[in-house]
Amino acid sequence: MIDLRQLQALSAVAAEGSVARAATRLGWSQPTVDYHLRNLDRLVGADLTTRSTRGSKLTTAGTLMLERGEEILGLADRALTDVRDLSQLGRIRLRFGTFPTAAARLLPGIVARITELGIELDATLEEVSPLVTQVNQHTLDAALVYAAGGYRLPFRAEVHTTHLFTDPMLMALPSHHPATQHRSFTSETLLTLAADNWVTGSTPGDTLDDLVRETFQAAGHQVNVAIRTDDYSVVLGLVAAGMAVALVPSLVGNDLPDGVVLRPIEDPRFARELLLAAPAGPGGPSAAVRQLAEVVRRSITALG
Repeated sequence: MIDLRQLQALSAVAAEGSVARAATRLGWSQPTVDYHLRNLDRLVGADLTTRSTRGSKLTTAGTLMLERGEEILGLADRALTDVRDLSQLGRIRLRFGTFPTAAARLLPGIVARITELGIELDATLEEVSPLVTQVNQHTLDAALVYAAGGYRLPFRAEVHTTHLFTDPMLMALPSHHPATQHRSFTSETLLTLAADNWVTGSTPGDTLDDLVRETFQAAGHQVNVAIRTDDYSVVLGLVAAGMAVALVPSLVGNDLPDGVVLRPIEDPRFARELLLAAPAGPGGPSAAVRQLAEVVRRSITALG
C-alpha cells in the first residue's frame, strides 16, 4: 500500500528538482527522502525519477504517479480538515461550484438549507467547462453542472454524477417576430430561424450551443451567431431589443423584460439535465455531498 510520505517525497522532488532541496523543503534528511522514493519505485515496479549532476526529474511513470498522488494527498488533507472542523466547530465545509444561471435562482436557498445541516459552502461561480476541470482536479468537492442533447461531460471515471432536474429550454423571440405565431417549436420549425441573428454562449464546450449548431448543420444551415455571452439577463435584453433570438432555460423564465416572447420546444433533446458532480470513492459520494444533492432538489422544488 502507498505510504503518503512516498507521495510527499515525489511531489517535493518534482517541485525542487533535486533530492537535497526536496529534503530541505520537507524538513527531512536526504536519506529519508531517498528511502521513500526507493520504496515507491519498488511498489510500482518502475523508476519514477532519474538523477544527474544537474539534479533529479520525474520519468513518464513518475509524472503519472505525481498526478494521481497529488489528488490522494489533497483528499487526505481534505479529510483531516473536514473531521477537524466537525469535531471542533460541529460543521463541515464543502467547496461547491455552480454555473451562474443556477446561482442566481438557487444558491440563496441552497445555502440557507445546507447551513441548517451543519454544512458550510465555499461557493464558486463558473461556466460548466471550468467546473468540470475543477471537479476532475479535486479542487471542488461538488459542482452543479448541466448537459444537453445526450452529450456526456468529460468527467474522470472516479467522478460520480447525480441527476437532479430536467430544465426545459425555451425559444426566446422578440415580441414582433413572425415566428411568435408558433405556439411551440419542433426541431424542424427551429430551422425557419436560420436567417436570424442568434445569441450563444461565450464559453467553449457548452453542450446546448453544440446541439443548436449540429441541428442546423445537419439540415445544411449555419447558425448565424451575432453575439456571444453567458449572461442570460444580457441575452434577454438583446432579444427584447429585437437584435437576436436565443435559447434560454426555464429557470430564467420568471423575470422577462417587455418585448420577449418564450415558446416551448417539443424536441426532448432541447433540455438541460442538471447534475451534481463530485469525486467519489468505491462507496459513492460522501454523506455531505449526498445531503447537498437533496438540498439542491428541495431548492429547485421550492421555485415551483
